[in-house]
Amino acid sequence: MRTSGWVAVATLVALVAGPAAAKDRVGYQAISAGSLAEAEQTIDAERAIFPTRPELMLNLAAVYARTGRVTQARSLYGQVLDQEPVAMDLADGSVQSSHALAQRGLSRLGSTIASR
Repeated sequence: MRTSGWVAVATLVALVAGPAAAKDRVGYQAISAGSLAEAEQTIDAERAIFPTRPELMLNLAAVYARTGRVTQARSLYGQVLDQEPVAMDLADGSVQSSHALAQRGLSRLGSTIASR
């Protein structure tokens, strides 16, 4: 099983840590600093090369959720769930599957119900 670099999940701010990288290619540092536009740019550039890496999809979903793009966040979490689960190293030293992180992100989005 492959382990990830960095991941942040929705409004949880559950940051996933991995080996320190010379350049943050998954948006972790920008998300941590609250620079969501910068994080989105970084993640989009990496997804152009690695479109199905779960850590990129989870981070982008977190950015989308924090910027009010719930539909896009939900779609990315669904794409993670459509793949085989991948072990992710969390900042607290624990390990969780990409599926567990995606499910947690989805639960944080809540349900959007229209009413009159």
